[in-house]
Amino acid sequence: MAPKIFIDGEHGTTGLQIRTRMAGRRDVELLSIPEAERRNATIREDMLNSADIAILCLPDDASKEAVQMVSANNNVRVIDTSTAYRVDPSWAYGFAEMDKEQADKIKSARFVANPGCYPTGAIGLIRPLRAAGLLPDGYPITVNAVSGYTGGGKQMIAQIEDQSRDDAISSPHFLYGLPLTHKHVPEMKIHGLLDRAPIFSPSVGKFAQGMIVQVPLHLDDLPSGATMESLHAALTAHYAGQDIVTVVPLADSSKLGRIDAVELAGKDTMKLFVFGTPGASQVNLVALLDNLGKGASGAAVQNMDLMLAS
Repeated sequence: MAPKIFIDGEHGTTGLQIRTRMAGRRDVELLSIPEAERRNATIREDMLNSADIAILCLPDDASKEAVQMVSANNNVRVIDTSTAYRVDPSWAYGFAEMDKEQADKIKSARFVANPGCYPTGAIGLIRPLRAAGLLPDGYPITVNAVSGYTGGGKQMIAQIEDQSRDDAISSPHFLYGLPLTHKHVPEMKIHGLLDRAPIFSPSVGKFAQGMIVQVPLHLDDLPSGATMESLHAALTAHYAGQDIVTVVPLADSSKLGRIDAVELAGKDTMKLFVFGTPGASQVNLVALLDNLGKGASGAAVQNMDLMLAS
């Protein structure tokens, strides 16, 4: 019998993309609430408790409510795509490539917190260097990023795609999170193994899907002997043996004149780059991904497949 999967919030942006990725699969059975019954709490609770894996594509409070609905049913495993549990130590963090043991933790977990899109890029760059001792305690990390507008959900999608709205957004690019209290900062700090919060400056571009995350570094403030080459080598060693996250060779990166934020749109992979001039004192670490791919829906399906393989 195929395992049953219920996407709670299947009509939202993340949920729809998960359904798209699972279209045509015969190894799982997708449970779905009829459109007319979407707000029927009884049916929702029944669906949650009938699933082998429930994927929650909901706001934080609604996700917490759903978890309570299945808390007594040990047969139901949960993947939550909200920010509600990403720094909860009792939940497995759903970034399989983050550490060598992380995929196994996800496989055996009952509760998995899907990472945020920005943190996936930032942690993907920072954590291997912290683990290798190349980023010292107290280093002032900054994270600058641009995302496709689908990361803002249906509200922002409508504001950008329907210019007849009173609240339409016409800007081709804008910053937000200006008070520096973005909800992804704790996630970056904890899973990035940082001892102080990074300064995070997110922005949105007028493209649907894609993302660039940048972490610039001063080599003079790193441990003695740190170079562009040694940072690249640490990233390459960390991600060796898997094909979801790839580290672009320095020789290839040096030939690039620009990075296109939409290069990986529609894909569930991530590319990491180390840019700079050999012998110089500055480098720029860059992650390229789809905010709805490895940054959301693609990661959720990857985590689901790991859990089903346990």
